[in-house]
Amino acid sequence: MDEDCQNCPDLCDARTNVVHGYGDVGADFVFVGGHPSPGADRTGVPFTGDDAGRRLQRMLGELGFSNSPPDADRPELDGAYLTYLTRCRHPERDPTGEEITTCDPYLTADLRMINPEIIVPVGTLALRGVAVEHTTRDPAELDATEQHATTIRGRGFELVPMRALDDQTDADTEAFVEHVAESVLGRDYRQTKGRSGAHD
Repeated sequence: MDEDCQNCPDLCDARTNVVHGYGDVGADFVFVGGHPSPGADRTGVPFTGDDAGRRLQRMLGELGFSNSPPDADRPELDGAYLTYLTRCRHPERDPTGEEITTCDPYLTADLRMINPEIIVPVGTLALRGVAVEHTTRDPAELDATEQHATTIRGRGFELVPMRALDDQTDADTEAFVEHVAESVLGRDYRQTKGRSGAHD
């Protein structure tokens, strides 16, 4: 992965780090955000370095995916991989459609390398971005707040959308952990593998 990517000129001077994927390359779960948070831009590691990152890291710990404290800048992950639609942060805006398209080969490479069973899109931007390639649903109809802590069958994957971390209440967080623990980890989710396109 290019640590000094120059593909998006407007982001090169705005970012601190190019935040590439991080975690267990044999993971069954891939968590995909829309773009790096301020903390991730500082640390260079997805979903770390700020309150939003600490919320996700606590969830990963509760689910048995992390062996590190929630404030670790480089958590020790087991069964989870963390990445984004776009690898660079602009402090004043969300990524443009062109920037998402330009960065898509990195996400595609991550997913092909990991070959996960479950994709967790974090926030509506990530949910719609992932849905374009991996479901038959109309991305414009998907909303991470409405689909939070549910399961969507996709093309070779299952999607488990999560409401944006900055918008989550403690009840939202608890509901997500409970859904994954009971409805995903509590069954053989691997049985859906290979039934690409069987469900939307």
